[in-house]
Amino acid sequence: MISFLAAAATAFILIVPVELPDKTFIATLILTTKYRGLQVWLGVIAAFFVQCLVAVAFGRLINLLPHDVVKWLVVSLFVIGAIILFRSARRGDEDEAETDASPNNVRSGLRAVVASFLVLFAAEWGDLSQLLTAGLVAKGNNPYATFIGSWLGLVAVSGLAVLLGRWLLKRVRLELVRYVAAGICGALAIVTAITG
Repeated sequence: MISFLAAAATAFILIVPVELPDKTFIATLILTTKYRGLQVWLGVIAAFFVQCLVAVAFGRLINLLPHDVVKWLVVSLFVIGAIILFRSARRGDEDEAETDASPNNVRSGLRAVVASFLVLFAAEWGDLSQLLTAGLVAKGNNPYATFIGSWLGLVAVSGLAVLLGRWLLKRVRLELVRYVAAGICGALAIVTAITG
C-alpha cells in the first residue's frame, strides 16, 4: 500500500508544477471568461481523465520494451519536457497577455461542459503532463496510482485556474514557474539516467 501511495503522491507532486505554467492553466482560465467556472471545471476534468488513461496505457506499452530502451525513452521524455518548459518560460508575457481578456457573456449548461472538454481534450495531446505520466509508468511506477496522482494533480491545477487564476497571475510570473518546472524535469532526466 505504501508503494501505491508513494506512486500517487509522486505523480501528483510532479504534475502540479509542470501544469501550473502550462496551457492547461491558461486555457481553463480563458474558458472561465466565457462560461461558468463549475461547468468549465467539470468539462476539463473529464478531458483529463481520458488523457491520463491514454498516458498510462502508453507508459505500459513503453514498459514492454527492453530495460535500456525504456530507460532512455524515459530520459528523453523528461528532457523534452524540460526543453519545452524552458523555451516557453521566455514567452511567458505573451501567455499572460492572453489571460487579460475581459469576461464575455457568461454561458452555462451542457454547452459549457462540452466546449471545455473539447478544448482541453484537443490541447492536451502530447502535453507535458501526458509525457510525464507515461514516463512515470514506463519507469515502473504503479500505473493505477500514477493515473490517480496525475489526474488529481490536473484536477487541482484546473481548479486553481477556475478559482484563483487571475489573482495568482498578478502575483507570480509565469516564467518563474516554468523555469522551476523545467528544472524539475531536467533533474528527473538526470536521476533516471544515473539510476536507471
